[in-house]
Amino acid sequence: MKHTSNIRLRTVKNQTFFILVCVLSGITMLPLFLIIWEVLKKGYKLFHFRLFIETTPTSMDAMLAKISGESIPGGILNGITGGFLMLSVAIVIAIPVGILAGIYLSEKAHSGFAGFVRYLTDLIQGIPSIVIGIIAYHWVVKPLHSYSALSGSVALAIMMLPLIVRSTEETLKMLPGTLKEAGLALGASYTNVILKILIPSAFGGLFTGILLAVSRVMGETAPLMLTALGATAVNWDLSKPASAIPLLIWEFYNDPHLIDMIWSSSLLLLLLILTLNLIAKQVAKKWKIQ
Repeated sequence: MKHTSNIRLRTVKNQTFFILVCVLSGITMLPLFLIIWEVLKKGYKLFHFRLFIETTPTSMDAMLAKISGESIPGGILNGITGGFLMLSVAIVIAIPVGILAGIYLSEKAHSGFAGFVRYLTDLIQGIPSIVIGIIAYHWVVKPLHSYSALSGSVALAIMMLPLIVRSTEETLKMLPGTLKEAGLALGASYTNVILKILIPSAFGGLFTGILLAVSRVMGETAPLMLTALGATAVNWDLSKPASAIPLLIWEFYNDPHLIDMIWSSSLLLLLLILTLNLIAKQVAKKWKIQ
């Protein structure tokens, strides 16, 4: 009888905690669903083909279009191209440095210098993005005497580094030690073992970390305000100011005639980040380390 009552009590506790977890999870997800619904509801109205092939309209053009009852002309091509340019350069800067640093932290995990690098990595990850923008301003903008896409890329690369470093380190730690031992036993050099055995084996984790780092910085505005500044035209010159979608959203917010374009730009940015995260999930699932 006592055994039966204990089973019933455990069943009731289990069901109670299961329901509690489901309710709390729903409460946690509710703000996210509300945000997505609001962006979808207001963003689809101006989400048309011109958004991808035309540059940002002037405030005067938008005002005249509103007066005549027409839709706002123009798009955000300058933000798409500028953001792609700065992200590409940031990736070229951050990936080699981040992967090499992650390899060092994994291979020399107990050395004093590795602990110092790990501490700095965690410190950079906790620095507000506006502070990183100020640092990039003093490192790049002031010496070049100009705002530029390059300075924006440097700021984004600094923000990407911690994620790439730590994901590389943790992924390599998950690999069985027998992989390295087998490679060295077969006569391969230490460098070849790292580059041709460990890195390919950890590709899933490395690629996932890179995608998450890219999606992390894709929506940053503050560092780009102090470095890239923004541009109304399509620009592929790294030495000149460039725009990005988050920058355009900020500019639209400050212009009452263009404020409706906030939602379409936000919807595009949301879709891009969602796509990157879904790809990262699929890659992590396919290349999961057993």
